Formats: sequence, C-alpha cells, structure tokens
Amino acid sequence: MSIDDATHVQAGDQPAGVVSTATTPAVRPRPALTRLPRYVAGKPAVAVEGLESYKLSSNENPFGPVPAVRDVLARWEDVHRYPETTSAALREVLGEFLGVPAEDIVTGAGSLGALNQLLGAFVGTAEDGTPDEVVHAWRSFEAYPISIGLSGGLSVPVPNRRDGSHDLEAMAAAVTERTRVVLLCTPNNPTGPSLTTAQVEDFLAAVPRDVLVVIDEAYQEFQRRDDLVNGVDLYRRHPNVVVLRTFSKAHGLAGLRIGYSVAGQEITQYLRQSAPAFSVTDLAQRAAIASVRHYQEVEERVQRVVDERERVLAGLDALGWTYPETQANFVWLNLGGHSEAFADLCDAHALSVRRFGAEGIRVTIGEPEANTRFLELCARFPHPPVL
Repeated sequence: MSIDDATHVQAGDQPAGVVSTATTPAVRPRPALTRLPRYVAGKPAVAVEGLESYKLSSNENPFGPVPAVRDVLARWEDVHRYPETTSAALREVLGEFLGVPAEDIVTGAGSLGALNQLLGAFVGTAEDGTPDEVVHAWRSFEAYPISIGLSGGLSVPVPNRRDGSHDLEAMAAAVTERTRVVLLCTPNNPTGPSLTTAQVEDFLAAVPRDVLVVIDEAYQEFQRRDDLVNGVDLYRRHPNVVVLRTFSKAHGLAGLRIGYSVAGQEITQYLRQSAPAFSVTDLAQRAAIASVRHYQEVEERVQRVVDERERVLAGLDALGWTYPETQANFVWLNLGGHSEAFADLCDAHALSVRRFGAEGIRVTIGEPEANTRFLELCARFPHPPVL
C-alpha cells in the first residue's frame, strides 16, 4: 500500500483495488417527491448546417430588454453585496406604475417564485395529516403540480374545455372544504385562451371567500381584447384575490428571475414571511426598475411580438389549421399523436418547439425569420391539428 493509499484509508476512504463489504442505507427523498412530475424546460434548437437556429420553446421575448436595462447590466458592480431583502425601491416604482400601495407587492424569483411563497404560506398539511387542496386547470403551467406537491398540498387538476380554455364551472365544483387555493392561468400556458372579467367575477361569486384565487398573468401584456380580466383591478374589489406577474416575458428579463405578487396586506404579511431571504438579486431589482421606467419602449417591443403573432395566426388560417384563441406570445397546436413527428421536423430545420407528450405542441412567437420558417414547415406537414 502506498503512502497516498494509507492516507486515504486513515481519512475513511477505501484504497484503490479494495472492494468494500460495508452496506450503506439508501438515501431516500420525501415520498411526495417520488410522485411528482418533472419539469421539462424548453430545449435550445439543434444546430443544422446552413441554417440559423431559433428557439421557440420557452416563450421568451426574442427582442430582449430595453436599452436602459442593458445599461444597468453593463454598470452593475455590486456582486459582492447582498440585495435589499424587501425590494423596497422596486416596490415603490411598481406601486406607482400599477396604482397600488407598495405594501401590497411582494417580489419573488419570477412569478413562479412568488407562487411558491404563496403556497408555502397557505398550503400544507392539516393537523390531522390531511393535505390542503389546490384546484387548477389542466393542462396548464406544468410547474403547478410540482410546486403544490412540494408544499405538502394535493393537486386537484380540472380538465380544460375542448378549446383549451378553463372550465370554470367544473373548477368551482371541485372546491371543497379542504381547498385553500385556486389557480387561474390567463392567458393559459400552454393552450393560449384568456379569461374575461365577467367569467372571473362569476367564478369569484361561486367560490368561498376564504379560498385564495390566484390570477397568474405572466403573459398579460400581450393581450389586446378589451373584455379580458385584469387581475389588479379585481384584487381591489376582492380580498381573496392574489395576482402574479413577471418580468420574464414582456420585459425580456427571463434570465434574471424576477416577478411579483399583488394582494391585500392581510395576505402579503404572510408572503413576506415565507419568502426566502435574498431570493431576488440586486441586479434583477435594478433592471426591473429601469424597465418599468421605460415602459413605453417595452410596449413597442411587445407590439412587435403581437404583430408577428397576428401574422403567424393569419398564416395558419390560410393553411386551414385550427388552434385555440391565443392572446399570449405563443400558439398551441393540438397535434395529438402527430406531435413527435412535427417536433422532429422542426428539429431537422433548426427550430426548437415545446412538445407536451402526445397532446400537442406549443410554439413561441419568435423572430420574424423563425416565424416564417415555422409556417413553411406547417405547410409541409400532412397532419393539421384539430380542436
């Protein structure tokens, strides 16, 4: 045995070439974790010689943040400092922008981080061991059942209507005495339809006032119909409404992970308590402030995406392809068993799209060149989607 081997043995290691006879108990996660689905992120496009690659799988803003944000990124030097934990400066700016008290805003690492704070505060296991229930549409944002399960709650999925929209009557019927939270995703990711103000008002009238109704508006800025719900308007009238928004989509700050919730202070006091310390970086806060202060430029970028969305939808209409109405920066193709073949076709032409098993394909509205290529591939594909 060499001196090095002897040193390893003294440190508790087995020398090379010696087989250990010791048995080590297997490390096991919480039982709930083994039952949860895994989050599948959008993949980057496959490199194809002679073609520029485009990622249409993650609903990112292809035009990026406004110049003022890029200036913040270039000048930031405080990587050695902890961020201000309450995001006070950003909340003041957001409060003025939204017309709400700054105390009604709680920041998080994206709108998902804000949701996790809410679930951590209000969802878990009752004294008798029964899990709290969270009602949500399905298919909807795929992180919902994961976050609910990790909080200790029980996910209660309610199937969408055939057109991909929430079945609000069925969701209201699914509420029980164990329900603590209902999640409304509008526009719904990944299927696209939005909820109207009238629909949500009727839903709120049918749900007990001690059930929190979360309106997830990650794609709110891309909407153009006047009758669609605005969660910030509703939270002013309904104490049990919580609104989630993000800087990841319209503002182009997906990589900085910053979002927020808006709710009454009888709710936000607990959200602050459940928020992980330092979860929103100083850089993200400064970038978000710059983006809000230059919101007119954000709107110009968003309108470019909306214009491209309308061009893509018109192209699909011309092909006779059907799809759910979308007010978001993506479109859902209900391709069913043909989903894998369409995703493979896109991969072969340096486009990445997001496939959801054998259910369908979600395609982000991207750069004009990417959108044109997508429509060309649709024209070649022999199996159009159905509703």
